[in-house]
Amino acid sequence: MGSRVRVWLNRTYAENVFFMDQLRNNPQHRAVEIHATHGDPDSPVLAAADTAEPEPEGLSPRAYVEYALDMCARRSVDVFVPVLHQDAIVAQRAEFAAVGTALLAPPAEAVAVFHDKVVAYQAVEAVGIPVPPWYRVRTVEELIAAVEELEAAGHRACFKPAAGAGGVGFRVITRSPFSLMHLTGFPSAYVPLDLVVEALRTAAEPVDWLVMPHLGQPEVSVDCLTGPDGRVRMAIGRTKNGRRRGFTLDDAWIEPARLLAEAFGLHYLSNIQFRMHGDEPVLMDVNTRPAGGLHQIAQCGVNAPWAAVQLALGEETGELVPPFLGPDYTVVAGPRPVRPVSLPAQRSEPDVSALPVLPAVPAQATESPSVLPAPVEATAPALPAQAATAAGAAIAPA
Repeated sequence: MGSRVRVWLNRTYAENVFFMDQLRNNPQHRAVEIHATHGDPDSPVLAAADTAEPEPEGLSPRAYVEYALDMCARRSVDVFVPVLHQDAIVAQRAEFAAVGTALLAPPAEAVAVFHDKVVAYQAVEAVGIPVPPWYRVRTVEELIAAVEELEAAGHRACFKPAAGAGGVGFRVITRSPFSLMHLTGFPSAYVPLDLVVEALRTAAEPVDWLVMPHLGQPEVSVDCLTGPDGRVRMAIGRTKNGRRRGFTLDDAWIEPARLLAEAFGLHYLSNIQFRMHGDEPVLMDVNTRPAGGLHQIAQCGVNAPWAAVQLALGEETGELVPPFLGPDYTVVAGPRPVRPVSLPAQRSEPDVSALPVLPAVPAQATESPSVLPAPVEATAPALPAQAATAAGAAIAPA
């Protein structure tokens, strides 16, 4: 069975409870112990871990690296899967190796390229991967010019931060004035151009946005597993079209993803997202981390998280070719446990007859400082893996 493997996931997405489930249910039946840290005491990853503790707040990237090095040494971590401060952590890969910890993340150069979407688009175009038309915007004048050019070409404009992960900050620009239409139903990603312009004019700091056409579905998100030798071991596409999800091995999506993973050294797990621009697939985003939906490819008979850990440990996996493609599906929310919260000790009611009489002056209100819960050693009860969230059709890829 082999020796126990100790894995640490730092502050990460709630969906990675499924990543943890797959590590434990590995085909080699290898013993895996998972340590998790997070800033939110109610994150389900803390309850799902074998051991867990809160993360310190307010650390600089370098100070966080020192914290992480100490954690790896103290916990005898074999494999560290960094999400928070990934760029600072991978820059010190040798320091982690010195304490016996392998980083399940790409090299620093690859992380740097895809941290900034403008740098990423320029880099991938240079290797022949098509991208949608895009404009870097920092001022009102640049925004209006970009929107007008896209609209003149028959597109609806959208924008998102030039640096960032997932759909955070994504909005679609509309010319419709703000009205009750925007206040009925569920909140929408659509925002009137005049409100965006006004927000920019009054902003204390400049923005750094990428403006591009709002591309339609389907979206194809290719999960790749690449060895430290630069060779891709797995590439499986997950399709999204409204609520419907599915899988694909179509070369139109898989080949450009393989090219990117190998050309830029996207070692271990990465996620490469495409949409259609006209009749051509174009790159939307590259995530240098495991996708929140990675666990879904288990429906194709593949355990990608465990294979990535094997590669990080120096064990060869060979090609991971899915034995079948799972049926189409949708995703729904499901419950996961959180850690029990310890309530402070309750005071018993005093004998009021024995209390001294106080002057009739209102007492000054005071605030008691919040107390961060102490580290816990907890094993979560096993629950069936359920998909965590359903993506809205109009929202950018996560």
